[in-house]
Amino acid sequence: MKHIFTLSFLFVVFGLHAQERYLDEVFDEVTITEDVEYASNITVITALQGLPPMAMSQFMDVYEPAGDTLDSRPLVLVFHTGNFLPQYVNGSALGTRKDSSIVELCNRFARMGYVTASVDYRLGWNPLAGTQVERTYQLINAAYRGVQDARTAVRYFRMNAAEMDNEFGIDPEKIAMFGDGTGGYVTLASATLQDYNDIILDNAGEPITSFWYDPGDGSYIPMVIEAINGDPEAKQDGFAPDGTQLCVAHYPDYSSEFNFQMNTGGAMGSAEWLDSGDVPMVSFHSPHDQFAPYTTGVVVVPTTNEPVIEATGAYDFHTLINAMDAPNNNDVFQSLNLSDDLSLAANALNDGMDGLYPVLNNYVDGAPSEPFDSSPWQWWDVAVTQAVDSANGSNIAGNGLMMNPTMGVEEAMPWLDIIQGYTAPRMAASLGLTESASGVTEAVIADTFTVFPNPTSGLTTIAFTEPAPFCSLYTLDGRIVRQWPLVGVQGQFSVDLSNLSTGTYIVQIGSESQLISIAR
Repeated sequence: MKHIFTLSFLFVVFGLHAQERYLDEVFDEVTITEDVEYASNITVITALQGLPPMAMSQFMDVYEPAGDTLDSRPLVLVFHTGNFLPQYVNGSALGTRKDSSIVELCNRFARMGYVTASVDYRLGWNPLAGTQVERTYQLINAAYRGVQDARTAVRYFRMNAAEMDNEFGIDPEKIAMFGDGTGGYVTLASATLQDYNDIILDNAGEPITSFWYDPGDGSYIPMVIEAINGDPEAKQDGFAPDGTQLCVAHYPDYSSEFNFQMNTGGAMGSAEWLDSGDVPMVSFHSPHDQFAPYTTGVVVVPTTNEPVIEATGAYDFHTLINAMDAPNNNDVFQSLNLSDDLSLAANALNDGMDGLYPVLNNYVDGAPSEPFDSSPWQWWDVAVTQAVDSANGSNIAGNGLMMNPTMGVEEAMPWLDIIQGYTAPRMAASLGLTESASGVTEAVIADTFTVFPNPTSGLTTIAFTEPAPFCSLYTLDGRIVRQWPLVGVQGQFSVDLSNLSTGTYIVQIGSESQLISIAR
């Protein structure tokens, strides 16, 4: 039987708004102050050279909107990925404060009127340790140092504002953290750990068993000990039993508190860490992430696929947030009932949990065609990485492109548009920067893509004018039924819809959505 499809597009109305600081890029240029030393603390990365722990300076790059007349701007601290190991040593071309996506985010939010800072943190652990307990011990300590450094960076800016004439012009009461990949583990822990006991004890005061171990003498001790490792804020020194210093306190008179957290990937070390009253959170996470669980599961070492520790991913901790008594931690932006195009796209996939943006990139028939590409906003320089490979006999570039063959700026930029657009109103509301954080003043019709012919017997062409990583087709209840990669596609592509049931579907390209009615 011949099927004739009528594709009548019911354009989704979306909001445009006048340019507004903190919601839009209102500055053209950004001033960057590089290599700002915010602390010096003890690193164990020296073990790679067979050396003992030693002090190492910690740096950040600070981005400010050029020509800004305000002298009290909200601050965003951004933490890169890298598996708590140096770039290339971690088997990846990523892992520094100069990562392409990190630099891009810092520039974008600085142009929106924020002061942003890309922050280095201490690295070092042994993913090749022989047992899971050893790997867990090493990784927990690496993450603990990351949390100490993140909180130290917060206090540095508060100290700078109070004692150094506020040289970066920040508002010390409006601070946010962004974390990408490994940086997401750091920012999520920084947002939820209230004190040392919060790390090792559950809400009933019982040990969280994954953070305790038997050192070989039959005893049962925490993997992190405050007297040895310092407190979670690095306000107190820490010393090993042999007298080796492992933590140097900084700026103890200042608060480490901040007001908002956004993570792209990563996970929470334990659901027990999350409490009512923690800061609002926005998360971008791929359900097919091979290394960090989307729900709850075991974190895997990317280079070896060895298991490390169970962690709680974005879907599960957002479920816990939304199960809290009202008002929950995200109520400050959930109560706005944002209905912009990105919010609608997320709501079709996140089971009504505003603040969670499921990352479904390169999906075909409901499954990822690139199952290892869970961070499509990341990209790196292939030529530089190939040169490193040639010098060291490695194959980092080849392995990276095998796992993510569409990696590049063309794939990354539309995803960064989504991250920026979805985060901006929610962060602005959380920091108290706008009354509504919606910015909607008038409605217009979306017109960035069209479908023809109409009607069609099945073969349909979709023409688009704005770059995007993919085109997705959803049922009205949010189930994805088709996804077509657009990286490298110029202007239009054709699809066969002959096996779809009649009904109404949602087509999404980039940040815009349209409804399609299909009738036989």
